[in-house]
Amino acid sequence: MKFIKTAIPEVIIIEPKVFGDERGYFVETFRQDKFDASMGFKIDFIQDNESKSNYGVLRGLHYQLAPAAQTKLVRVIKGTVLDVAVDIRVGSPTFGLHVSVELSEQNKRQLLVPRGFAHAFVVLEDDTVFAYKVDNYYSPEHDRGLAFDDKVLAINWPVAPEQLKLSLKDTQQPTLDNAELFDYGQSLYD
Repeated sequence: MKFIKTAIPEVIIIEPKVFGDERGYFVETFRQDKFDASMGFKIDFIQDNESKSNYGVLRGLHYQLAPAAQTKLVRVIKGTVLDVAVDIRVGSPTFGLHVSVELSEQNKRQLLVPRGFAHAFVVLEDDTVFAYKVDNYYSPEHDRGLAFDDKVLAINWPVAPEQLKLSLKDTQQPTLDNAELFDYGQSLYD
């Protein structure tokens, strides 16, 4: 596994080794020992989630506040998405900036989205299957979000606005300047 720091160092791309031949392929999608060695500390993932979506579905920008904040390790099993992590830690040198990474069944890339970041993805192929690990359970009272189209964030979604499919919840999220956020001094990992 290769661990690649992005323009926001806490957001990490993980490229697993893929072993393939005429029969198909084999890939380790997660190894605790390699993950811990690369991170320098342990993240205890406690739940795996999966969703299936068609072209144009945009899910996010989502996050949970402390004490239910979540780290996510996301990947695509089938299809393609543009995955986005936004730094929402007030006082951070990268506050309000984002990382966008294409994740697909072909490239097998994964993205580590730490606590203190909002997360979203837009689906670029029908029947896309998206999977992710989290280190904290879903907590409705700590659940928050940001407007996917906040002009301050300036995220370039590669799907025409009229083709986007969003939940009602995701059409009613606040902009960055009106949202409950994290402080840069908060620990990403407890």
